[in-house]
Amino acid sequence: MNVTLSPDYKPTGKEDFMNPTMLEYFRQRLLDWKAELLNESSETIQHLQESSMLEPDIADRASLETEHALELRTRDRARKLIAKIDEAIERIDDGSYGYCEDSHEPISIPRLEARPIATLSIDAQERHERMEKTHRDD
Repeated sequence: MNVTLSPDYKPTGKEDFMNPTMLEYFRQRLLDWKAELLNESSETIQHLQESSMLEPDIADRASLETEHALELRTRDRARKLIAKIDEAIERIDDGSYGYCEDSHEPISIPRLEARPIATLSIDAQERHERMEKTHRDD
């Protein structure tokens, strides 16, 4: 189904949850986010290739190595985030996007706006975090 979004469209609680327009809105948000992350990744790779590890000063070289390590950690987080974005797009395609994995209830639109890759409602997320904390303290 091909849906055209108006530039000022924002999902609301007054419309049918995850109707085709809303799904297309979130698909576009996810695709834009992914493109931004991929662009940043390309810039990081270019920067790493351009910066030289042949710095004669040991302090400069150590600083550069630290900077590279930080950039690589950031890229690794972006890689994991891209995987979550791809999973969210798959959920849009299979009709499960926007519904909590635990309760199968709709995830609130404000939560999806803030975190379009969310898989849990706020209540389920809080329960999950309490369980993690409980098991971490053991």
